[in-house]
Amino acid sequence: MSPPSWFTRVVARLRTANPYVVDTALAALVLFAVSLQWIFPDEGDDRLTWQGWLLGAATAAPLVWRRRAPFATACAVSVATPAMAVYHAPPPDVVWGGLVVLYTLAARSPAWQRRVMLVGWLIGVTLTMQHKEGARPFEYAFHLLTVLCTYGLGTLARVQRAYTAEVEDRARRLERERAADTARAIAQERARIARDMHDILAHAVSLMVVQAEAGPVVVRSDPERAEASFDAIAAAGRDAMGQLRRILGVLKEEQWNGTSPQPGVAALPALVRQVGESAGLRVELRDTGEPYPLPPDAEVAAYRVVQEALTNTVKHAYATCATVELDWTEDALTLTVTDDGRGPAGPGGGHGLIGIRERAGACGGSAEAGRGPDGGFRVVVRLPVAGDRRAVRSGSGRRGPG
Repeated sequence: MSPPSWFTRVVARLRTANPYVVDTALAALVLFAVSLQWIFPDEGDDRLTWQGWLLGAATAAPLVWRRRAPFATACAVSVATPAMAVYHAPPPDVVWGGLVVLYTLAARSPAWQRRVMLVGWLIGVTLTMQHKEGARPFEYAFHLLTVLCTYGLGTLARVQRAYTAEVEDRARRLERERAADTARAIAQERARIARDMHDILAHAVSLMVVQAEAGPVVVRSDPERAEASFDAIAAAGRDAMGQLRRILGVLKEEQWNGTSPQPGVAALPALVRQVGESAGLRVELRDTGEPYPLPPDAEVAAYRVVQEALTNTVKHAYATCATVELDWTEDALTLTVTDDGRGPAGPGGGHGLIGIRERAGACGGSAEAGRGPDGGFRVVVRLPVAGDRRAVRSGSGRRGPG
C-alpha cells in the first residue's frame, strides 16, 4: 500500500529544505514533547521546575547539530536524559531526544559509534527505569523495544540511502557507457560511409578522367571510339550516382527497399569488365577453389577491395594489365589484385590502401600491399570465415563455379 500523496509531498519538501531549519524545528518539537509531562503531570507527580526544564531543554537543544556532529550530539543527549530522569522522577514516558539521536546515528554514523551508542542506551534505559517507583515489566519492555525499533528504522534508512546511491551510480555508469557505445557506433558508421564514398567516387572519377582524356584525342580520327568514351563516362557517372543515393538514403535514415543491394562477389565480373572497357586495361578474373556464399559484410568488403585496388591501378600504376584472383579455401577467401605498373606513390599508399586495410580489419581479416614477386604492384586481402559461418555454409551446401 503506497503512502498518501500529501505525505509524499511533505517528505519531498523536507528533503529539499534547509537542514538547519528542519533540525531547529525538530529540536523545538522535542522540547515541547518533553515539557508536556511536566506541564500536565500525572496525579502525585511534581510539577515542572526550572531546573527540570533546563535538563529537558538539554535533551532537545543539541538536536540542532545532529547532522553536523551526530556523535557529539548523541553524547550530550545521552548525558542529559538520565540526569533529567533522576532529577525529576519518574523518568520521562518517552525519551524523545534519545530516539532522534539513535535514529540519526544508525542512519549516518560509522559502525562503532552506532554500536556503542545502542549498547549504552539499552543499559542506560534499564538502569534509569530502576529509579521509577513501581516500574512494571511492560514498561521496561516498552522503552527497550522503542530504542531497538528506532535503531532499526535508522538502519533501514541507511541501507535504503546506500542502495539508492548505488542505483544512481549504476545508472550514471550505464548512461556513460551507452553514450560511449553510441559515439563509437557513430564513428564506425561515419568511417564506413567515408570509405564507401571514397571508393565509389574515386573509382568513377578515375574512369571518367581516363575516358575524358582519351575522347578529344580520337574525336576526329575515330568518332566511334570517342562516342564510346563519352558513353563510358555517362555509365560510370550513373553507377556512381546510384551507389551514392544508397549511402545518402542511409544518412537520411530512410528504409531501403532492398531493390538495389550492396554489390558483392557476384558483381566482380561486371566490375572487371567495366574497368577493362573504360580504362583500356586488360583485366583478368580468376577463381581458385569452390566459391560459396559469404556473410554480407565480407561480400561488400570483397567487392570494395577489388574496386579500390583496380582504381589505384588506373590512377597511379600506369599499368597495361591486371589480374584479380579469388582463392576460396575452407577458412577464408583470399583476394589478390596484381598489375604490371609501379603502384601508388608515397608511403602507405594514400587513403585507398588505408581503406582496404580498414575493410579487411572490420571483417577480422588482413591486408598487404607492395611490390609483386615479378614486379608491378600487388594487393593481397584475406577475409576469414568464422566457425559459426562455416557451419551455416556447410549446412546450406556449396555453390559451384558457374
